[in-house]
Amino acid sequence: MNSTLRIALFSHDSLGLGHIRRNRALAFALAKDLPTLTGRRVSGLLIAGNPEATRFDLPAGWDWVILPGVTPSAGGYEPRALASSMEGLSALRAAAITAILDQQDPELFIVDRHPFGIDGELNDALDHVRARGCHTVLGLREVLDTPSVIEREWDRVGGAGVVADAFDEVWIYGDPDVYDPRATGEVPEELARIAECTGYLAMERPAEHSVERAATTHGRFVLTCLGGGSDGADLASIAVRARPPAGHTHLVVTGPQMDFAEFEALKRSASESTIVIRHSDDVPGLIDRASALVCMGGYNTISEVIATTTPALVVPRNGHRAEQPRRASALAAVGAIDTLSIDRMSATALSDWFSRQVDRSIDRSHIDLAGLASVAHLAAELIGPHVTAIIPDHSPAAFGAVASIEEASYAG
Repeated sequence: MNSTLRIALFSHDSLGLGHIRRNRALAFALAKDLPTLTGRRVSGLLIAGNPEATRFDLPAGWDWVILPGVTPSAGGYEPRALASSMEGLSALRAAAITAILDQQDPELFIVDRHPFGIDGELNDALDHVRARGCHTVLGLREVLDTPSVIEREWDRVGGAGVVADAFDEVWIYGDPDVYDPRATGEVPEELARIAECTGYLAMERPAEHSVERAATTHGRFVLTCLGGGSDGADLASIAVRARPPAGHTHLVVTGPQMDFAEFEALKRSASESTIVIRHSDDVPGLIDRASALVCMGGYNTISEVIATTTPALVVPRNGHRAEQPRRASALAAVGAIDTLSIDRMSATALSDWFSRQVDRSIDRSHIDLAGLASVAHLAAELIGPHVTAIIPDHSPAAFGAVASIEEASYAG
C-alpha cells in the first residue's frame, strides 16, 4: 500500500457551483485531519465538469481535473460547449473518468449527489476502483426533493438497492434533528442502512481565495448573496431597490454565473447606498460581518449562514426542485432563519426586515454544524489502519530465522 493516501472526489456539475464548493470543503477537511488520524500524507483529485472550479484554490497536494461540461436540457442533458452528441460526450467523460481513476488509484472515492454521474458515466469507474479495494462513498445533501420525485430518481438509476451495492457508505451532510431524509423516505431503507449523518458542513469552511479580486465594503452593511447567481436575478432585482438601515450600506453579491447583461442592469438600477459586485473572495467572512443577510436556500450558502450568528432571511428558489423551500422551512422551524417566498417578497418588505434585524444575533448552537470534522473521522474508520508492506530480507541471518520457524511449524 502506498504511504500516500490518495483520494478522489467527483461532481457532475451541470448547473451552479454547489457541488464543486461542497467537494472543495471536503478536500480541505480531509487534508487537514486525515494525516493525524492515519499517520499518512494525503493527496487528492477533484473531478468536476465546470471550468470555473479552477478559480478556487485547493490544499497542497491536491488538484482539479475538469471534464467537458454538460448543461440541463429538455428531458435530460446536452453538451455545454463541445460540438458532440450527448451520447458521444457521455462516452468521452466515462472513458476519461475511468482513466483518471486508474492512474490516481485512490483508496477513497467520494461521489457527490448523483451516484452514477450523468447517463451512467461512473458505472465502469466504480467497478474498477472497487475491484482494486477502493472504498466508495455517496455524499448527499440533507434535503433532496419531495419523496415522490426522489423515488423516481432512484428508480431511473436502477433502484436504491443497486446504489447501495455500489457504495460502502452514504454520508448525509446534515443534522437529523433539523431534517432527516431517512425519515422522509428521500433516502430509502436500502441506503439508510449504510448512511451516516455528519452534521452540516458549516464550521471551518475554507476561505474561497480566487484568481479574480472583488470590491469589498467597509463599515456597517447588510448583505444579499445569491450563490452562483445563475438563478438569482429575481431576488437581486428586488434587493437592489431595498433601503438599507440608517448608517449601513447594502452589498449585493450576485455570483459569478449571473448573466452579464443582468448584472450590468442591476448595477445601473442600484441606489447610491447599494454596491453590486459579481463575487467576493470571502463570502463566509462577509456573512459573518454583516448586520443582516438575505439569500437563497442552496446548501452551501445556508451552511455558511448557520455557522454565524447573523440574522438571515432565506428566499428559496422556486424551480424544478422543492429542495430549497423544504430546507428553509425546516431551518425556520428550529429558529435558525426567517423565510419568505419570492412571490411575497418586495423591496419594501426587505427594507422593513433589514431594519428590524440591526443589532440582533441568532443563536444556532443547537444545530450540529461540525460535519467537516466528522467526515475525516468517518473516512479514517472506513479506510482502516495503514499496513506497511514488508520488504523481504534475503540475508543469511534472516534465512536462518525463517528456516527455524518452518522447522518449529512442522514439529508442531
